[in-house]
Amino acid sequence: MSSNSFAYNEQPGGGEAAELGQEATSTISPSGAFGLFSSDWKKNEDLKQMLESNKDSAKLDAMKRIVGMIAKGKNASELFPAVVKNVASKNIEIKKLVYVYLVRYAEEQQDLALLSISTFQRALKDPNQLIRASALRVLSSIRVPIIVPIMMLAIKEASADLSPYVRKNAAHAIQKLYSLDPEQKEMLIEVIEKLLKDKSTLVAGSVVMAFEEVCPDRIDLIHRNYRKLCNLLVDVEEWGQVVIIHMLTRYARTQFVSPWREDDGLDDNEKNFYESDDEEKEKNDKKKPYAMDPDHRLLIRNTKPLLQSRNAAVVMAVAQLYWHISPKSEAGVISKSLVRLLRSNREVQYIVLQNIATMSIQRKGMFEPYLKSFYVRSTDPTMIKTLKLEILTNLANEANISTLLREFQTYVRSQDKQFAAATIQTIGRCATSITEVTDTCLNGLVCLLSNRDEIVVAESVVVIKKLLQMQPAQHGEIIKHMAKLLDSITVPVARASILWLIGENCERVPKIAPDVLRKMAKSFTSEDDLVKLQILNLGAKLYLTNSKQTKLLTQYILNLGKYDQNYDIRDRTRFIRQLIVPNEKSGALSKYAKKIFLAQKPAPLLESPFKDRDHFQLGTLSHTLNIKASGYLELSNWPEVAPDPSVRNVEVIEPAKEWTPVGKTKKEKPAKKFYSESEEEEEEGEEEDSSDSSGDSDSETGSGGESGDTGRSSEDSSEDSSSEQESETGSEADAERKTKRKSDSEDGEKKNEKSKASESSSEDSSSIEECSSESESGSDSDPAPRKLAKAKERKPQQERQPPSKDVFLLDLDDFNPVSTPVALPTPALSPSLIADLEGLNLSTPSSVINVSTPVFVPTKTHELLHRMSGKGLAAQYCFPRQPCIFGDKMVSVQITLNNTSDRKIESIHIGEKRLPGRMQMHGFHPVDSLEPEGSVTVSMGIDFCDSTQTASFQLCTKDDCFNVSIQPPVGELLLPVAMSEKDFKKEQGMLTGMNETSATVIAAPQNFTPSMILQKVVNVANVGAVPSGQDNIHRFAAKTVHSGSLMLVTVELKEGSTAQLIINTEKTVIGSVLLRELKPVLSQG
Repeated sequence: MSSNSFAYNEQPGGGEAAELGQEATSTISPSGAFGLFSSDWKKNEDLKQMLESNKDSAKLDAMKRIVGMIAKGKNASELFPAVVKNVASKNIEIKKLVYVYLVRYAEEQQDLALLSISTFQRALKDPNQLIRASALRVLSSIRVPIIVPIMMLAIKEASADLSPYVRKNAAHAIQKLYSLDPEQKEMLIEVIEKLLKDKSTLVAGSVVMAFEEVCPDRIDLIHRNYRKLCNLLVDVEEWGQVVIIHMLTRYARTQFVSPWREDDGLDDNEKNFYESDDEEKEKNDKKKPYAMDPDHRLLIRNTKPLLQSRNAAVVMAVAQLYWHISPKSEAGVISKSLVRLLRSNREVQYIVLQNIATMSIQRKGMFEPYLKSFYVRSTDPTMIKTLKLEILTNLANEANISTLLREFQTYVRSQDKQFAAATIQTIGRCATSITEVTDTCLNGLVCLLSNRDEIVVAESVVVIKKLLQMQPAQHGEIIKHMAKLLDSITVPVARASILWLIGENCERVPKIAPDVLRKMAKSFTSEDDLVKLQILNLGAKLYLTNSKQTKLLTQYILNLGKYDQNYDIRDRTRFIRQLIVPNEKSGALSKYAKKIFLAQKPAPLLESPFKDRDHFQLGTLSHTLNIKASGYLELSNWPEVAPDPSVRNVEVIEPAKEWTPVGKTKKEKPAKKFYSESEEEEEEGEEEDSSDSSGDSDSETGSGGESGDTGRSSEDSSEDSSSEQESETGSEADAERKTKRKSDSEDGEKKNEKSKASESSSEDSSSIEECSSESESGSDSDPAPRKLAKAKERKPQQERQPPSKDVFLLDLDDFNPVSTPVALPTPALSPSLIADLEGLNLSTPSSVINVSTPVFVPTKTHELLHRMSGKGLAAQYCFPRQPCIFGDKMVSVQITLNNTSDRKIESIHIGEKRLPGRMQMHGFHPVDSLEPEGSVTVSMGIDFCDSTQTASFQLCTKDDCFNVSIQPPVGELLLPVAMSEKDFKKEQGMLTGMNETSATVIAAPQNFTPSMILQKVVNVANVGAVPSGQDNIHRFAAKTVHSGSLMLVTVELKEGSTAQLIINTEKTVIGSVLLRELKPVLSQG
């Protein structure tokens, strides 16, 4: 929908220009490419001479080269005078390219562009629609207030143009003129009102964008065009759909009553339980039952097919519309579409996950069936991981918490420390929200206190502190354990948390608290300010509760604080001294010192950071940033009483003769039978059933026939899009007649049988596919009667098709079927959740080749390029033992590039590759520039074909190329495999004889402890540990990256100080090399 791009393909005769990019590049030889686009003035002189030539071929060649320069990002502004002279050229191809150039540079070269105003005005009358549209675009790009009247006149004329492409550009120009001169608002609103009546799908999105920019508060302009926009929506281009959906969401919130009233009925009944019957009757008389406005239903029905759009923005727009204006019982259909978007790139995932996080707080049931889709992957960036954690926390309940806690245990061991810390916070939130697992979570966090990683320990301490505040009396042992950690923990927040806990519970640990204060007094001067404040607080609390032992210590700490460099510490010291140490100057507060310091503190409330975002409209920038952005339009509250719906009525003019075949009265009856009243009653009854008791699949197909009819009517409305004189389409009249019949037949809807509803749902779902295929094909030449006849012929075939044949884009393989409605309260374990838990059950025997996470990732780096050889560029490489993102058969390699010189190194990339045999390499993305003393880490993938052969290639900069090579250790050609002991023995039994190699290892007994063996083996090879039932046998399993062949390693301890090392694998060469590398490592002390 960009206003700076031509749509040549949309019109006949523009095919040559559509291939402009190919033509431009084909005229340039590869050898002279750099010279052609250089800033050398001689080359530009050559172009100027070509533009002044009398030959059109030379001018055309020059313009192609200039547009090529612009496409490559080169500055071609100095050619403006020479180009603008050709604006009046009679050659249509030259004129198109000149306008492309002028649109780019008209704003920069305003004075020169003004000289050609008369030419642009003449071009507005050109017979070619592309020239007329281009002239208007150039004119609106000249941002000079003096030509505002000319632009206004041009926009008015273009808005009445016969070509929808020109009218679309007129809508784009409205926004540019408004930003240049806001005083033209009233005149521009008149043009917008005129363009809103346009029946062309090409214009609809652009004019609504202009409406949103110029006068978003003028809802009255939308009333008479509302139904038309709803019907055209499915055929509008994608970005136009996004704009229209957002606008219609705001419109619906001002014109219809809340559909959520029907969902609040249970609450009202509970409130009225103890009231008298008379009061209840009076209230029921006053309260009218909710009936959805037909126009409200029209919007919800016509946007539903767009959930299958390939454009993520369209799906997100429909999702926010359903969230904000549909009944809560129907909003569940968006969950599957949003989960599908999680297969997109990480930027789309980030926005979608943010919106899901907000939704999952209020309505957990919508996303519970898709719990597995939010599990974290090792390749996810940190921002995605933390969002998935947030959603998993929101979805946690008594039924799935055990599964989630097992998942969280894996996340805590992640190499991403920020993610590991966020996981610990998540465990804390689960513990507070689900009381059944509070003790389990607390015990797990206490176990993490013995972790080697200081960040994990610190975060665990902070979370434990919050949990202990809720039930401190029961956990004295934990507080004692944490007091011992003060000697080893250095993170200030963790130290401060421990001191606070000891101070709050000083009466429960009377022996430990004074000793902790003694230790802290020694290190007071070297502590962080946060820790110093807590030391002062601890001293004050002990002084008040145990003054005999701590009086001198507290006075010593107060003296240290009195002369501290930080004024906060000094202020706190003075305050505490006056409060706890009574003297003649002490005020009345000193009497209450014990109550002040040892008052019962309220437990902290661990809440989701997305809790306060629901007041922003989903899918907006304001929601993403959690702050009101410039230009954000707030959604209004639902009106108490719906405004007059008749404002949306449009006078129905009798259709022209060519729309109605001969024998009109005879033809009308079959057309009505095509969507007969009984069928519509079934559809309506089915929709009500879906909102009360049916599942997602029923609700999807329940309104299928209606959306299919909408698609048909939108086709009819788009057939006469090129002419303005024709009346509103017959589809709007049909929609009105349908809504009348529906309102008349509401009483009979409840009597429909379930079997009829299911039959109509299958018919309707098949009609959706046919209608959508017709709208995509865009066969505008077929008149309406022919379409109806075709539909009648197809109807028997549709009825014979079983419902299982309906395949939608959203029905993907890895989604579990939802057997219960998402919106209704589900039992503790719904069938879909049972299916999820069965898939997650860790106790079930896994398949033999099941890749697991690496047990250990070595930090050793290898030199790729020395700084002396690389003229200042140094490179090291390592193997991160992560799945390669470039291919399943490739080994992931991380390269760290360092600039040790004093100049910037530009264009670092992979040059010539010299790979033996069938080896393949996927290089890293080129690094544009590396500043002096700068460093950057890039990733690449190499398929070594299960061999230790060297991969040689050139590492190039802008000026030089350096020959480098990477030789993998044999242990890095493996991926760890998780398998049971039974499966290990079974596979080992099939890999004997030639497939087995062994050696005897001699070492001291202390080197054969289980932890030492594990550490040594995983340091050499990327293998996974296999659980063993025998203490003297240690087993490890892996598979080769390229071929997937199993590699089984066994270390069997013998009598004395010997051990038997056995390797079983089909790849005997790799097996023997691995044996040679493992043997000396296991023998070392």
